[in-house]
Amino acid sequence: MTVKLSSAALTHLPPGVTGPAYQRSDLSAGIVHIGVGNFHRAHQAVYLDDLFNAGADHDWAIVGAGVRETDIAMREKLAEQDWLTTVVEQEADATSARVTGAMIDFVKPFDVASTLGLLARPAIRIVSLTVTEGGYYISPATQHFDPTHPDIVHDARNADAPQTAFGLIVAGLRSRRSAGVAPFTVMSCDNIPGNGHVTENAAAGLAELVDPELARWIRAHVAFPNSMVDRITPATTDRERTILRDQYGLEDTWPVFCEEFRQWVVEDKFPAGRPALEKVGVTFTSDVAPYELMKIRILNGGHAAIAYPAGLLDIHFAHEAMEDQQIADFLATLTRRETIPVVPPPPKVDLEAYRKKVAERFANPKIGDTISRLCFDGSNRQPKFVLPTVRDRLKAGASIKGLALVSALWCRYCYGESESGKTIPPNDPNWDRLQAAAKPARQNPAAFLAMRDIFGDLAESPAYVEAFSGALSAVWAKGVRATLADYLAMKT
Repeated sequence: MTVKLSSAALTHLPPGVTGPAYQRSDLSAGIVHIGVGNFHRAHQAVYLDDLFNAGADHDWAIVGAGVRETDIAMREKLAEQDWLTTVVEQEADATSARVTGAMIDFVKPFDVASTLGLLARPAIRIVSLTVTEGGYYISPATQHFDPTHPDIVHDARNADAPQTAFGLIVAGLRSRRSAGVAPFTVMSCDNIPGNGHVTENAAAGLAELVDPELARWIRAHVAFPNSMVDRITPATTDRERTILRDQYGLEDTWPVFCEEFRQWVVEDKFPAGRPALEKVGVTFTSDVAPYELMKIRILNGGHAAIAYPAGLLDIHFAHEAMEDQQIADFLATLTRRETIPVVPPPPKVDLEAYRKKVAERFANPKIGDTISRLCFDGSNRQPKFVLPTVRDRLKAGASIKGLALVSALWCRYCYGESESGKTIPPNDPNWDRLQAAAKPARQNPAAFLAMRDIFGDLAESPAYVEAFSGALSAVWAKGVRATLADYLAMKT
């Protein structure tokens, strides 16, 4: 006997599944979240659910919004279960399930009038985003906002009918300014260095194309706090739905499975007010940068380090990659040897202990995080998670052999064929372009580095060109195993 998730089911959830301790009818909206995906529902929504369970701040519930075709399906599935989500936390030795109720509505994607009407409400004091790294219209090489992107050009010309998250935000801010309503705070929850600054530059950059005076007002009056977010949250498949049904007796059309660990560090800059999330484990600080740098370079960079060799060796899950002793040793050695020396530790944080915890999280066998997910969107992730560490190492005159090898393995992956000859399906928004560069790079590694929007000035660095070219040539000549073995045998 199974129970289908809905508001009515909250009174008789199956044994082992907890539900909200508050009356959802008592909640009112204070946050609009653009980009309702698995990570948001496993992270921000869980923290708010904890806060509501503690009896606090019931005027900060979430209303979802979206600007992509995939948001339509998400809204339809969540509507079927009254915006509720089952979150299953999985560790090697324990599993728990809870139903969260922090979301109370979800405006229809592409319904611009309804979305702008929502953003105009004075009760909406925060607009948050998880739109992935590619959703901020950043040039990979310069890491600056790209005003020439076709989506941005469209919204600049159609300011009253925007199609992007930033078009909606700018239109919403313009409306509030005209009505004399205080602006909402815009809070990024994406894995981007300086995500608050990046968000401000995207919003003000688009506004500049529409109305320079509005752009100046946004920079002067709208808060864009930086934040660091962390929780490993795989995509939902039939595997997760089946586990939830068979082990817990609950049917959820789009449950979220994740690890137990979660972290959220936020710059305390909310002039319009904020929920008291410090009561449920969120760290508010004046400087997020050290936490962010640590996480992006050690965890996100570490994901790249295990993903591409694993992908080339036909390994399916992240925990299986960590069970491969050579890949696990590569991650540990690379992180200790090349990454940690250029990561300033946040206050009271032991970087070696953090590294060990990251490796432990990667090895969690219950998460089911796929290697293909970790390999996805390398054209956006490499310039954010790997190449900045390379630049810092080069400035210090230090070795970059392992970091160059990570990017060389990515290039070999983009060739589109694993070492066994299996086809690697397209796994990047720029896959055709990456393949077109990776094919000739087999004989001429410089062909891959010629993508200047990704590699930037590194393509002109003799030390980097030599390291990358040597690594890629070795991977093709000797294979992944022998190349990793050579790196691990190095003394420094």
